[in-house]
Amino acid sequence: MATLYTQQSNNERKTWLLMAVFLAVIVAIGYFVSYYYNNPGILYIAIIFSIVMNITSYWFSDKIALASTGAKEADPKEYLELHRILENLSITAGLPKPRLYIIDDMAPNAFATGRNKEHSAVAVTTGLLQILDRNELEGVIAHELAHIGNKDILLSTVVVVLVGFIAMLSDIFLRMSLFGGRDSENKGNGALMIVGIVFVVLSPIIATIIQLAISRKREFLADASGALLTRYPEGLAGALQKISSYGQPMQKASNATAHMFISSPFGGKAMKGVAKLFMTHPPVEERIQALIGTKN
Repeated sequence: MATLYTQQSNNERKTWLLMAVFLAVIVAIGYFVSYYYNNPGILYIAIIFSIVMNITSYWFSDKIALASTGAKEADPKEYLELHRILENLSITAGLPKPRLYIIDDMAPNAFATGRNKEHSAVAVTTGLLQILDRNELEGVIAHELAHIGNKDILLSTVVVVLVGFIAMLSDIFLRMSLFGGRDSENKGNGALMIVGIVFVVLSPIIATIIQLAISRKREFLADASGALLTRYPEGLAGALQKISSYGQPMQKASNATAHMFISSPFGGKAMKGVAKLFMTHPPVEERIQALIGTKN
């Protein structure tokens, strides 16, 4: 079984691979856009902007995520017990203690962020603290520490940034195509132009599906790794049941950060069938069943 430790190098390789693949996609899109408008400068701008965006997101992803959710640092005295839980589980996991944040929101939820284990943070909502008992709270914190230990946070950040850039570039191209035409000297290769347009239209859809698939897979692994940390899978299973039963969205629910939370911040019932492709999280019933199976 994959554990908190064996997945670290694997996720690191996935991160660099995804960066290489998505940068290649950006170059391809930039090429077709520049070909369509007979302007090589568009390609150069796309490459430079994507590199700058990646560097910025790597260094400031945690601050951006925390600010977007309204998270505030948890006072060591007011949240003494929560600090103790986080510290004890961090020691068990062999990780430095992350910074601890509180989100003033009645919707129970939590997430972890940061570019690596030395620069990580865990945020929980006030609603989560109100409805969970200690064992359930330990299960949630262990789940978030598993994300940090597995280097899921860096992986998901890279995916979010690159997918977002591809979608933005495609949108710009489609908007421009409504108001501009191609240079007459490039009219000879219509097939190449059609392929390029189709590629630009489909790339953000494909990229989003990849993003969500990675998110769902990592939730199962973090659940299993968290259960191994606490040696009590019923705690996390109970927490997931209570969180999913709340049903109301968070005040600052956002598509940009939804995949980072332990459960969807939008509330509501899980979708089934083909619609599951567009869910940021696997169904709670499947996660609970997997957790209960870890005892056997």
